[in-house]
Amino acid sequence: MTQPIVVWSEIPVSDMDRAVDFYNTVFEWQMAVDNSGPNPMAVLGNTMNGPSGHLYPGKPATDNGPTLHIAIAGKVEDAADRVWKAGGSVLSEPVEIPPGRFVYAKDPDGNSIGLFEPKAA
Repeated sequence: MTQPIVVWSEIPVSDMDRAVDFYNTVFEWQMAVDNSGPNPMAVLGNTMNGPSGHLYPGKPATDNGPTLHIAIAGKVEDAADRVWKAGGSVLSEPVEIPPGRFVYAKDPDGNSIGLFEPKAA
């Protein structure tokens, strides 16, 4: 059995509520801050059933950190518009690759994200 290459990711943010609002708006999720553990966190997509990740209070990377590409529902152009409206920035036009399309963007803390639109089956 082949194991997933990435099993969990963490995105450091300076303001949990603002970050949760941003990611909920862009990806059309219903995340909430969970304060039950040693540190607050908000699970991406609100699911821990498989590879995923979370937001946590921390110091975002400066001058580029890793880029997490996250699948979106619908068209990449619509998700890019939601990035602008939610206080982030879009850094590229859509890029075509064999499995779909994506754009590079940054969240309000400057974390690098990719908005990935899978190719229709």
